[in-house]
Amino acid sequence: MTEAARQAAADLVKNRVPRGQPVLDGLVALLDLERIEENIFRGVSPSDSPVRVFGGQVAGQALVAAGRTVPAERKVHSLHAYFIRPGDPSIPIVYEVDRIRDGRSFTTRRVVAVQRGKAIFALSASFHQVEPGAEHAETMPDVPPPDELPSRMESMKAYAEKLGPIATMPRPIDIRYVTDPPWELRGQRNNEARNQVWMRADGTLPDDELLHVCVLTYASDMTLLDSILVRHGVYWGFDQVLGASLDHALWFHRPFRADEWVLYDCASPTASGARGLATGRFFAQDGTLIATVVQEGLLRITSPPPRI
Repeated sequence: MTEAARQAAADLVKNRVPRGQPVLDGLVALLDLERIEENIFRGVSPSDSPVRVFGGQVAGQALVAAGRTVPAERKVHSLHAYFIRPGDPSIPIVYEVDRIRDGRSFTTRRVVAVQRGKAIFALSASFHQVEPGAEHAETMPDVPPPDELPSRMESMKAYAEKLGPIATMPRPIDIRYVTDPPWELRGQRNNEARNQVWMRADGTLPDDELLHVCVLTYASDMTLLDSILVRHGVYWGFDQVLGASLDHALWFHRPFRADEWVLYDCASPTASGARGLATGRFFAQDGTLIATVVQEGLLRITSPPPRI
C-alpha cells in the first residue's frame, strides 16, 4: 500500500463517514497493494473490520496482484477461487503470484493469499488479448430503475438497533434492493430463491480498467447468498445463521464501469448438506450482460425461522 493510500484508509476510519466518495477512496486504498518483490504483494484490511476478512476484499486484492503481473492489453476474462481459511483483519495479507503461462493469446496466473505462513485463499485468473468473435447474450429482467429505489442503508433504518454494525458500518458500494429485502421476508417459507439489487461504487473511480474489474469482484460477494437465505425465511444478524463463502467464480464478458449502476440478478438452484449454490448475472443499466458469477456457500441454520 502506498503512503497516499495508507493515509486515505486512515482518514476513512477516523472520520467514520458512512458512505460516499471518502468511503470509496478507502476501498481504492485497500486495493492499492504494496509490491514487496517481483511476484509478491502485501495488502491490509480496514481497522474496523469484523472478526474475519470480507471475502470480496481478499478476492479483489488477489486479482489486483495477478493483474499487476500481466500486460495492460490483456484483459481478465475469468477467475476461480477457493476460500480456505478465515482471514485475520488485524495483520497484513501476503499475495504470492505464480506466473503459470504467458501464451500468444492468453495469460494465466495463480495467486495464493498467506497469513502466518498458511494459505487462506487461492485464485486462478485468466487474461485474454481482445479479439473479435461471435456475439449473443441474455436480456436483462424488467425491473424498476435504481433512482426509484431506497438505498440499503435507508431500507435498514428500522432495523439498525437489531443489526448493529451490519446496518451502520461504512460501505463503498451503494446497494438498492429490487426484490423485497430478505430481512423483510423472515419467517416466510418457500419464497422464490431470487434476489435482485442495483449496485455501483458509491463515488467516482479512476479510469483504470483493472481497478473497475477488481471493484466488481469485491462487490460480487455481496448479497449473492441472500438468494439462498430468502428461500428459507432467515437472514444474517436476525437469526442464528453461520455462513461463509466456500468458492467463487466470475466470468467477465464485456467492458463496464463499476461506478455506474449494474443490476445484480441472483438465484439459487439448490441447497443441501449445509451448503447452498448461488448464481448471479451482472447487467449494465442499458441491458448489456457484463459478467456472470457462481458461488457455493456454507450455511448452517442453527435456529428455526420465526413464525409470522
